[in-house]
Amino acid sequence: MSVLNKSRAALKSAAIRVFGRERLLRWRDGSYRVGLANETTREAWVEKVLSELPGGARLLDAGAGEGLYRKYCGHLQYVSQDLAQYDGSGGVGFQTGSWDTSKIDLVGDITDIPAPDASFDAVLCTEVLEHVTDPVPALQELHRLLKPGGTLIVTAPFCSMTHFAPYHYVTGFSRYFYEHHLGRIGFDIAEMTENGNFFEFQGQELRLVDAVARRYGVAGPSVIERGAMRVVLRMLERMSANDKGSRELLYFGLHVRAIKRT
Repeated sequence: MSVLNKSRAALKSAAIRVFGRERLLRWRDGSYRVGLANETTREAWVEKVLSELPGGARLLDAGAGEGLYRKYCGHLQYVSQDLAQYDGSGGVGFQTGSWDTSKIDLVGDITDIPAPDASFDAVLCTEVLEHVTDPVPALQELHRLLKPGGTLIVTAPFCSMTHFAPYHYVTGFSRYFYEHHLGRIGFDIAEMTENGNFFEFQGQELRLVDAVARRYGVAGPSVIERGAMRVVLRMLERMSANDKGSRELLYFGLHVRAIKRT
């Protein structure tokens, strides 16, 4: 056995003595779920809200990108809009690698959408506002396009790392942003729900450490460090399960449903 293999065996043996064989196996198979529910929770909420819109309603998907939510709009008149300039290859931060906006119906800036006033029953704008140079005029434009009594459906991160660069202008939005601007523009907030909490957010970021280290040429976690990270995930999962309001500090993002005043 080489010196390196002996060292690895010694580390594994030490980890088993410290953490226990069964715990190591549990950690290895991903049994701790803390920090994994951001996207699935958001998509489930959007699907639910879209399903509650009346059949035949005309929906604008503003900043639709590749049209992720089109699949939930079979009962609606679906119209997509996007700037259609991002191609997935910005090179800085997190990128998609490819991005297909060839099926967008209305191509142009979200602050100047080529459609008449009050021409939509509902507007969906999900994970878009952080990619808009000035989000308030964008919300004003969406207000213009909605019929009185129409529904605005918005999600955006509370805190985000660089992604889709160079089209990443704002790192996130708090409830106070929506409460101030939506009311002033002419909306009544019907629902505003935090996705996640402080502990869930920390779990999500901890899971990214290995990938970020590899991307930026830093040595990844050692065997012992990986064990320690899993201990921390276990701690965060316990704390999240017993959380009593840490979302006032930090969470993944807000899910907002607002109604245009009549």
